[in-house]
Amino acid sequence: RLSEQQQEINSLMQRKNAVDEENARLKNEFGNLNRKFKDKSQELKDTEECAWKKEEQNRLVIKNLEEENKGLNICCADLLSDLEKLRKQEAQWKREKSGSDARIKNLKTDLAETRDQIKSLHSICSNLSSQVAVKQEELLQKDCDAVRAK
Repeated sequence: RLSEQQQEINSLMQRKNAVDEENARLKNEFGNLNRKFKDKSQELKDTEECAWKKEEQNRLVIKNLEEENKGLNICCADLLSDLEKLRKQEAQWKREKSGSDARIKNLKTDLAETRDQIKSLHSICSNLSSQVAVKQEELLQKDCDAVRAK
C-alpha cells in the first residue's frame, strides 16, 4: 500500500512538475503576448495621433484652399466685369471707327470732287488767261491803230 501511495505521489509530483512547466510556459507566453499587446496599443495610439494630426492638417489645408478659392472667385468676377467693360468699350470704339471710316470716305470723295473742281477751274482760268491775253493784244493793237490814226 505504501508503494502505491509512493507511485501516486510520484505521479502527482510528475503532474505538478508538468503543470508548473506548463504554467511557466503560459506565463512566459502571456508576458510575450502582453508586451505585444502593449506594443500594438502604443502603435495604435501613435497611428491614431498621426491620423488626427493629418486630419487636422487636411482641415487647415482645406480651409486655406477655400479662402484662396474665395479670393480667386472674387478675382474672376472682377476680371469678368473688366472683360465686359472692355467688350462694351470695344463695341463703342468699333461704332466710332465705323463712323470715322464713313467720314473719311466722305472726305475722300469730297477731296476728289474738289480736285476735279480745281482742275476744271484751272482749265477755265487758263482759258480766261488766254482770252485776256488775246484781248490785251487786240487792245494794244487798237491803241496802236488809234495812235497812227491821230
